Amino acid sequence: MNQANEIISGTVERVIFQSADGGFAVFVLVTPSFSTTVRGHIPSVREGQEVDVEGAWTVHQKFGKQFFAERCLQRMPTSLSGLKKYLGSGVIKGIGKAYGEKLVDYFGDRILEIIENEPHRLHEVGGFGERRVAMIVESWKTQRATAQIMVFLQEKGASPAYAAKIYKQYGDSALNVLSDNPYRLANDVWGIGFSIADSIAQNLGFTRTDERRLHAGISFVFSAAAAQGHLYVEKSKLWEKACPMLELSEDEIPLLEKAYDILLAQGHVISLHDKEVEYRGLMAHYKTEKAVAENCTRLLSTPSPHRLDLEAMYNTLRIPRPTEIALNEDQQKGVMTALSHKVSIITGGPGTGKTTLVRKLLSLLEKENLNVKLCAPTGRASKRLMESTGHFALTIHRLLEFDPANKRFSKDEYNTLKVDVLIVDEVSMVDIFLAHSLLQALPSSAHLVMIGDSDQLPSVGPGNVLRDLLESKAIPSVRLTEIFRQAQSSLIIVNAHRINKGEFPLSPSASPETTPDFIFLKETEAQNIPTHLKRLFSGEIKRRGFSPLDVHVLAPMNRGIAGTQTLNLFLQSLIYPAERPSIAFRGTNFHPGDKVMQIRNNYDKNVFNGDIGFVKEVDTTEQMLIVEYGERPVEYEISELDELILAYATTIHKSQGSEYPVVIIPLFMQHFILLQRNLLYTALTRAQKLCILMGEPRAIAMAIKKVDATSRITFLQSMLSL
Repeated sequence: MNQANEIISGTVERVIFQSADGGFAVFVLVTPSFSTTVRGHIPSVREGQEVDVEGAWTVHQKFGKQFFAERCLQRMPTSLSGLKKYLGSGVIKGIGKAYGEKLVDYFGDRILEIIENEPHRLHEVGGFGERRVAMIVESWKTQRATAQIMVFLQEKGASPAYAAKIYKQYGDSALNVLSDNPYRLANDVWGIGFSIADSIAQNLGFTRTDERRLHAGISFVFSAAAAQGHLYVEKSKLWEKACPMLELSEDEIPLLEKAYDILLAQGHVISLHDKEVEYRGLMAHYKTEKAVAENCTRLLSTPSPHRLDLEAMYNTLRIPRPTEIALNEDQQKGVMTALSHKVSIITGGPGTGKTTLVRKLLSLLEKENLNVKLCAPTGRASKRLMESTGHFALTIHRLLEFDPANKRFSKDEYNTLKVDVLIVDEVSMVDIFLAHSLLQALPSSAHLVMIGDSDQLPSVGPGNVLRDLLESKAIPSVRLTEIFRQAQSSLIIVNAHRINKGEFPLSPSASPETTPDFIFLKETEAQNIPTHLKRLFSGEIKRRGFSPLDVHVLAPMNRGIAGTQTLNLFLQSLIYPAERPSIAFRGTNFHPGDKVMQIRNNYDKNVFNGDIGFVKEVDTTEQMLIVEYGERPVEYEISELDELILAYATTIHKSQGSEYPVVIIPLFMQHFILLQRNLLYTALTRAQKLCILMGEPRAIAMAIKKVDATSRITFLQSMLSL
């Protein structure tokens, strides 16, 4: 510390600002002789706490003289007023302002000692039943442990933001894990990457070439590649990415090679060759892909136990009854392919009759008294499947019965699904891990019918399952191409197919015979998006009878003035201009009514990456909120709010499997890195009743022209083609 630094001690009178990650605070500190405003990158503070802050006096341009703290040592309050403020701040679940005062009035300055050593005595105070006392004891234990971790992290130069997550992951062994191998954090704790773990490790004295550091760095390169959809990395690219991250020179690559060889000998990684190129990856990824290929082969090679009269079924399709919808030739072929092969794929764009095909297939299977199940990757996709077919449908996760206690699916190769025919919709969304879990849980006797649009973006998770299965030619498949007359009246569908063929979308005036459900707004300046949105919400959208929450904005990326982060904050204030109670987290205020999205799979809460819900309730005392997914309420503590983002606007990738009444798509040259045909095609096909494409014509032209700008590195296709 700088010798000029000063230490002042006092009691936290009032917290003016506290970042949700617990890393920055502004508060009023009262000392025996004066009071002042303290600000700085310090751990969370609570009103009533006694603190020693070390730093220096500064003069704020707007607020005058303040104390800027570099370190903060927190102590439990000792005065009665301090204890009341501390307990009333909501730091301990089950105790709010009123109960805090009751407890301090009854137990005096021994209240924290009572909670620690004699919690049963809390029953002496009215309103403290068994459930509340148990909540208080657990919260106090967590608070104490989290505070210890916060101090540890601060001493090691890392933000205390992750203290609650670390304690939740490791429990009482958290400090031992941090001291022994902090690189475990990068794999074990969501939201903590290699750089944070590395910062802690280096402050603990880990050297730059420590074997644990090199192993963690190599693994992180593979994890970063998986976040981009790749299951493997070219050998040359592996070191290109690892060296700068690990601050190693080219001369030190032999150290990485040695570290990689150790991981290889331990069975953690694998090397593969395609032609003359060597690829490297995690053994877990390779085994998952291999298992998907083997399970496809297992299903295909096992004869069907069901004796179906295929000829009679074909005649039913060819000559339908007067009350039945006639299928075109490709649809008939699709139904027969699903009936005659153990594994099949039906693919096609919007309006080509995939749903009609599935309904007909279901009617034929019902007559055979077969056990048929329907599923899709997300809740929204399964709900839409259920509505369109009239048959019950589940998410894949619910079908496989995830067991939160054991962190795995109950249905697997040892406890297979009881099903004769499984129909899976929106397969383009299924990543390699979910595909593996689903396939291994299918009995060899089952038929598997996969439905999806292979021209959409691939899954958010790693792999390119649908495309790989189709291109392997190992799975019987049928592509539907004819657009039905009813679908031809929708300009959304017409333009989706035009984009897919590399053609610019039509305007309503250029296609007067279609429904005007598509609008193009030419705009060259992204900063004008808010002006357009204001006008659209008060004009066109309102005039057509849509509510503000019917509208979903889809952008290519998160950052920038045309990114989802900026758009979400603007839309939130546009839709809800009035003041509402809120909880702040990393620059976002969550209010009742807000549309939010879950951005990671949370099996404990049974909510998954891409699920959209609405904030039902905000509890500023307990620092938690309740989100409703459908009609199911889910609680989030403040430390878990990094799993949620505002969802008035989302990335196009996150919209897969969803449909919205109104979709607005801003597309500008600042998005040029991500612009490609399947991105625009996917965005357009999310709109049910109205699509508004806004942006620069040259950006749209670039997206239409660019096909598969980045292919994913997988080996599933070659594994199936063997």
